[in-house]
Amino acid sequence: MAIKLYLLLFLAFFTFSKADLALLKLKPKEIQMTVYFQDYSGGPNATVVEITGPSHGLLSFTKFGAIFCTDDPITKGFEESSAQIARAQGIYVTSALDGSNTHVLISIVFINDEYKGSTLEIQGTSAQFERVREVAVVGGTGKFRLARGYATFETLSYDHASHYALIQCNLTVLHF
Repeated sequence: MAIKLYLLLFLAFFTFSKADLALLKLKPKEIQMTVYFQDYSGGPNATVVEITGPSHGLLSFTKFGAIFCTDDPITKGFEESSAQIARAQGIYVTSALDGSNTHVLISIVFINDEYKGSTLEIQGTSAQFERVREVAVVGGTGKFRLARGYATFETLSYDHASHYALIQCNLTVLHF
């Protein structure tokens, strides 16, 4: 009985070890892409809303504990009329007492033909008043399985009257 158990454990260990070794032999692919978040924080077509309290007028981006939900269109080019390739769906929370940092949890959900149905998962602290912010790519699905890497965000323009921000996102991602 004990011999059968040891044999079973040995076979299970050997099977998992071979699978792990096969995975280690795969070479990750690297992709670099630049996309543009079309962010509307006000008006009838808002793509960002504050969910921790009533938002009358400007959102409270610097208020500690403020939580926002987003569903921004992501385009291939910086123009609003550029082809939409994905959506940025998720939440972020103003997580620093002084309002300087937000914690970002965003899924980039691709809708274009090349990556349709695939996602990239972004998570981390974003120093929201820095010119360029860096956040980790912690995973992905579809064509981006086992993704890891980083994303940088830079606000290229902001129109106070329309509450519209154009945010450039540079992605560097390794995936299998």
